[in-house]
Amino acid sequence: MKSILERTTDDLQRLLPALRALEPEMTQLGEAMMAAWKNRGKVLVAGNGGSAADAMHLAEELVVRFVKNRRAFAAVALCDPTVITCAGNDFGYESIFSRQVEALGKKGDVLIVFSTSGNSTNIVRALELAKSQGLVTAGLLGKDGGKAKSLCDIPLVVPASAPHRIQEGHKILYHTLCEWVDAKCS
Repeated sequence: MKSILERTTDDLQRLLPALRALEPEMTQLGEAMMAAWKNRGKVLVAGNGGSAADAMHLAEELVVRFVKNRRAFAAVALCDPTVITCAGNDFGYESIFSRQVEALGKKGDVLIVFSTSGNSTNIVRALELAKSQGLVTAGLLGKDGGKAKSLCDIPLVVPASAPHRIQEGHKILYHTLCEWVDAKCS
């Protein structure tokens, strides 16, 4: 256990400077979200597997609260199993998020995707559709950002190769974003 914990904390310590370097993109994303809410818009969030859990976590922190009580913000995790299985069955798994973006997204809304590879077809299709509908697109991505990076107005790439390290970096980023939103509402 000791050697694994030491390796984990060493990995995270090496990752922190790269996360700090994302401050301009983090500010840009926070401001895009605030602009969407100011204009009665919403934030849509999507991811697969563990990234779906992160998407749901971010959405609940925005809708309910992070640390302080503040007004609720419109955020929807595109992870409803009934919608996902219906879209997957009727249109294919690659359309599970784009179908929801088509239904729920409007110009000025923000789509945030989580993807450790940036290459999931359903994530790429959701970003393509969101861009065509005038949404601001952002991605919490990993490795080199994959195909999704070029489709994101605001790419936040955690430069790690192990999915669990990327997800740990994502959690630091979205919790920081939630703290920033709380501070803006003071």
